[in-house]
Amino acid sequence: MTVVEGMPATVTLRRNFWRGVGRVMRRKPSRMVGVGIVVLFVFMGIFGPLLYPDPLPRDDNALYASPSWAHPFGTDFEGTDVLALVVTGTRYVLLAGLTTAVITVALGTAIGLLAGFHRGRWDTVLMRLTDLQLTIPGLPLLLVLSTVWKFTSPVEMGVVLGLLGWGGIARAVRSQSLSLRERGFIEAAKGLGLSTRHIIGRELLPSMAPYIAMNMLIAVTGAIYAQVGLFFLGVLPFDANNWGVMLNLSVFGGGALSSTAALPYLLAPLLAILLLTLGIVLVVDAMDEIFNPRLREE
Repeated sequence: MTVVEGMPATVTLRRNFWRGVGRVMRRKPSRMVGVGIVVLFVFMGIFGPLLYPDPLPRDDNALYASPSWAHPFGTDFEGTDVLALVVTGTRYVLLAGLTTAVITVALGTAIGLLAGFHRGRWDTVLMRLTDLQLTIPGLPLLLVLSTVWKFTSPVEMGVVLGLLGWGGIARAVRSQSLSLRERGFIEAAKGLGLSTRHIIGRELLPSMAPYIAMNMLIAVTGAIYAQVGLFFLGVLPFDANNWGVMLNLSVFGGGALSSTAALPYLLAPLLAILLLTLGIVLVVDAMDEIFNPRLREE
């Protein structure tokens, strides 16, 4: 690396990093498309309810109206604009997904780091706990829980999904920490007598930050599929504005699989799910190359 005379090394590192990001994004323009898709959905999640205040207006004379300039995806069985339902439902979907991802990654990272760094008895106990968590059948348990605990907010749903999904992250982080703990900079930190908290918080965790960030994005997609699936099955309250509710009502209430009238009502949330998933996958692909020098084509 060339350091410009008179310029602090940190500034040079920062500039080289962003130049590398630019090269990675230019190499595959589809990655910029992915970033744009994710930004669009985040925008809808934040400002959607402001663009379409609740309750949404209904047109009793336009039930299951065909797509038009006024209603790009048509209307539903109550005459409500389908696009407005998708936009306002984005906040619920993203909030539940992000809550799930934060809890999943936080628990999995903490357990994986402690098990991989300490090894010995810590490793044995924490990995047996992880094995137990991985053996729990998530979907059947969620179906049972939903009969006694009605999720009234996306945060509640995210907490439950997060508590049921951290096992895979814990095992992956443990493998990474087992590899990193043998590196020279970790051995040097131990030789200097630095505390375990310092080594994990200042040495191990920053080295694994890109990997953890990518796993968080992947966890968001898994949480989206889980919550949409539960709403589609009809095991959660229908007072939530969620894409899964739209799928359920279009199939079981509107007969979208046998009639073309409700087909746009079915396709709109499906398209939203596919687009958001595609955007996240493209962003993760870009992050993988940015933070993994072996994948770069300099």
